[in-house]
Amino acid sequence: MLPKGFIFDLDGTIYLDDYLIDGAAETLKELRDRGDKIIFLTNKSIESIASYVKKLNRLGIQASHQEVINSNHLAGLYLKKNLQRGEKVMVVGEAPLTNKMEQMGIELTDKSDEAKYVLIGWDRKFTYDKLNNAFQAWKNGAKMVATNPDRTCPVEGGQIPDCGAMIGALEGATGEDVTQILGKPSQLAAEFIVKEVLKLPPERCYVVGDRLETDIKMGNDYGMNSVLVLTGITTEAMLENTSFKPDYVLANVNEITRI
Repeated sequence: MLPKGFIFDLDGTIYLDDYLIDGAAETLKELRDRGDKIIFLTNKSIESIASYVKKLNRLGIQASHQEVINSNHLAGLYLKKNLQRGEKVMVVGEAPLTNKMEQMGIELTDKSDEAKYVLIGWDRKFTYDKLNNAFQAWKNGAKMVATNPDRTCPVEGGQIPDCGAMIGALEGATGEDVTQILGKPSQLAAEFIVKEVLKLPPERCYVVGDRLETDIKMGNDYGMNSVLVLTGITTEAMLENTSFKPDYVLANVNEITRI
């Protein structure tokens, strides 16, 4: 029989800040020992893949660079496929996002009359000048795309604003929705991981995460098994009023081996 493939979110699912969720390391080891495949998929654009690998290993979880995928990498794949020769991208985001674009051979610009795309990521130094520059690029015909739609990021003790806040500012200025999301829950993300990384049928894959509109929606939309954990953003009360219904609801990631 084919192995199962598990696509794990990180923040709110495997850890909160620098604290590993109880049982996560033992659970992941058990899945590996029984022959299942594991991928870590995060929408967070403010860290590099290398930093995630280092953090997971430091927290006691075995992980390689090939097993960690972030929205920055997915954004780079999309832009490389869609950019024509000589076209440039304006980035609203932090150094890990701009560095990844450069590593993937994507030419960047800060000039609003040169940008073919505006790539929006989480930016903790977001300013009015950045908003205006991106708005002027849009006025000049640039297409707006985003790494992820997350409104907030779970941290120990609560939540903080995420990329959705930057998207909201630009949507408020332009009057247009940013619909091209390149991380979760996009089909681009699902298709790349299922077909090219896990190389398994969707029905053998499980998306495990704490957020309904990204993790659960992606699993449901692509015919995978969707597994919600209640250690991050989503509460039981939120489950009652959502159209994104998970196939499984777990109190903690350590219950995944029962599926």
